Amino acid sequence: MRIISKRTLRLFWLHHPQAEEPLKAWYRVAEKAKWETPSKVKEQFGNASIVGNNRVVFNVHGNSYRLVVKVEYQLGIVFVRFVGTHAEYDTIDAETV
Repeated sequence: MRIISKRTLRLFWLHHPQAEEPLKAWYRVAEKAKWETPSKVKEQFGNASIVGNNRVVFNVHGNSYRLVVKVEYQLGIVFVRFVGTHAEYDTIDAETV
């Protein structure tokens, strides 16, 4: 998958260093993946939540952080839409972010 953008992840882990390795690990897996359907995402990340509007929510670092992406399955592109603490996640709508 092509991931847009790693910069968003990097900026987050600069403020939350404990998120760096888990986010890098997610990136490495996602970059090599071929997610053609939501079920393909679930095969690799069983704890991911598939929500509406092609959004997927990933738990990061033992659920301390949340990562929301929009997946364009046909194009093979993952757009990073949000990365934040669990408390910050509770203030957004994952389907529209």
